[in-house]
Amino acid sequence: MNSNSLKKTGVVILSFTCTGTELNRQLCEKLRKIIQPDAGADACIGYAPEKYAGEGILPLPADKAALIGSRWGQSAYVFIGAAGIAVRYIAPSVKDKYTDSPVLVIDEKGQYVIPLLSGHMGGAAALADEVADMIGAVPVHTTATDVQGKFAVDVFAKKNGLVITDREAVKKISAGLLNGEKAALYIEDSSVSIMGTLPEEIVLCESLEEAEQYSYRIMIAGGSERYVQSRHSEVQEPEREGCTLVLLSRNITAGIGCRKGIEEAALEKGFLEILAANGLDIRQVKSIASIDLKKNEQALLYLCEKYRIPFETYTVEELSNVLDVTASSEFVKKVTGVDNVCERAARLSCSAGNLIQGKCVREGMTAALVKCPSEITF
Repeated sequence: MNSNSLKKTGVVILSFTCTGTELNRQLCEKLRKIIQPDAGADACIGYAPEKYAGEGILPLPADKAALIGSRWGQSAYVFIGAAGIAVRYIAPSVKDKYTDSPVLVIDEKGQYVIPLLSGHMGGAAALADEVADMIGAVPVHTTATDVQGKFAVDVFAKKNGLVITDREAVKKISAGLLNGEKAALYIEDSSVSIMGTLPEEIVLCESLEEAEQYSYRIMIAGGSERYVQSRHSEVQEPEREGCTLVLLSRNITAGIGCRKGIEEAALEKGFLEILAANGLDIRQVKSIASIDLKKNEQALLYLCEKYRIPFETYTVEELSNVLDVTASSEFVKKVTGVDNVCERAARLSCSAGNLIQGKCVREGMTAALVKCPSEITF
């Protein structure tokens, strides 16, 4: 059972009857063991009316909408009871499928599990299958691509860590595939390899020109959306039917060095400039690395938190094991113990990758970029 996504989020279960609350207890116990054993009760929090609470289940607060809103977009929600109850409670928090929490509804006897909201991007459809397997229920899917067994480009992108640049294009391509059309797939990023078997609706193309013969096109790119669209416009015919969806590879590791106490805005500005100069979008950065002296540097922590990028640091000894750098600084070595923090950190973060940007200097900071090899799986 694959519950990796839930390890980061956790599950909140709400039940409203005696029978439903017993199922709540059972499901919470199972999920706590599977999702994040070390987190214990925090991995799955169950709520029920006070008269049914206890034995691992908390009493439902009076303001249920506030309870849901406090963790909306961060946790998955499971309602054991009528779908109408779930709809009323989540309504104030619902925004769009790209940011909403996954929501499931289970009948109190545990016979059916329905992914109610954020089925693909939030993972509710996959979670419904997992929960159904756990309690011996039947998952009920209502999304058209699931029902017809068609390729779902949003699920494909999420599964492979690809950045969706155009939500409307996702809808158009899904509609086209449901109507029997085929979609061209062109991989512009040479660092990406394919694993698995392509769905029958997808045609792998060797060139952008070949892909342009199809009305619906999916391009996996290594450059930013602006960079890719400028190249694409040279080939694309005006007023074409269908659309092109650009998916960006998230396979860049960045090493950053900076002056102590650098302002948050200055670090962010310099980093974004370096990415743009390389035709990259910050959404393509999978990790940021630096020396452990910078583990509490506020500007670095702010940057990583704002863009939800994992931050890792290395010791002087670890950084010194990287021998190949394009530039060195005696001043940096005197301060940190190594002559080039950013390149060494970027290389350590992805040892199998290729350095695409050596040490690049901006006001108060430096950065280097490494492109990591990646694969997409069907």
